[in-house]
Amino acid sequence: MSGGGSLGGGGSKSKRGNTKRKTKERKGFHIDMTPLVDITFLLLTFFMFTTTMATPQVMEMSLPPEVDTPIDVKCSELLNILIDDDDRVMWYYCDGLLEEVTDTKKVREISFEYNLRDDIKNKLIIALKVSEHANYGLVVNILDELNLAEMNIISELTGTGEDRRRKFTIAKLTELDYEKIAAEMPMESGIFESDEE
Repeated sequence: MSGGGSLGGGGSKSKRGNTKRKTKERKGFHIDMTPLVDITFLLLTFFMFTTTMATPQVMEMSLPPEVDTPIDVKCSELLNILIDDDDRVMWYYCDGLLEEVTDTKKVREISFEYNLRDDIKNKLIIALKVSEHANYGLVVNILDELNLAEMNIISELTGTGEDRRRKFTIAKLTELDYEKIAAEMPMESGIFESDEE
């Protein structure tokens, strides 16, 4: 045959299959974290200053300034609640006899009843007299009951045209109070018996 090359061979061979491909090297990268730290602290301080922190649950009481001059109080406008050293809760109105309170909810009823009496409505002064050795939790419970009674009194006076003026004081038990308790509410016999024989 003339001219041309043969199909079978004789020509140049392709080296395509024998060549090795070069793998690309992966280049590492580095992130500068310094600006991110700055932003984190800026955000943290921002939220600290703008967030309102949880306020502790405290019972707020507005107390008048102390006055050294004695104030005359009508007996008919005074209700006394006493808590003695043995955590006994007692009450008396004006110069009446002491009565013991066995359930703290009774204090709410007494306060509600006497504050709404026609003769002393809105004029009653409640004096809570507490021993220095009384249980703190008991005193808080009595205050809670008086506050609940106050809510009921306000709702009862709503619509009558009278503005509620609460009169309330906390004081220590005096010698006269201790004498009244000893005379009218003596402890049961045998409570103070000593162990010595």
